[in-house]
Amino acid sequence: MKTLKGYIFWTYERGSLHYDVMVTLILAFIFITPHLWNYGDHPAVANQPPSELLVRTNGGGALIYQVPSDLAHAKDGSVSEAQLVRAIQPVSGPVTIDSYAPLRDASGRITAYKVWAHR
Repeated sequence: MKTLKGYIFWTYERGSLHYDVMVTLILAFIFITPHLWNYGDHPAVANQPPSELLVRTNGGGALIYQVPSDLAHAKDGSVSEAQLVRAIQPVSGPVTIDSYAPLRDASGRITAYKVWAHR
């Protein structure tokens, strides 16, 4: 009982056999239990959904946005600056568009718009 009490209250001197046993048990718990139990702490998936808006800085307060085509297209398939601004405003607030260009995939279909803007 005295030995168990010594383990619970950590009364053994450093370098003793019982101290080394306690440290070994703690390290074994730390390194072995993740393989035995699922703690549910897996990293988030890095893939972004195709409808996410990307924002990068261009220096001097200018920003470059990549707006997916499904966020900016009108019903007839065309796009206007007003539609691009509507897609950008929820993320960045009011912006002024300097220019924009369509981004196409290998088959020539427009997948997104690259928009240069500033606040």
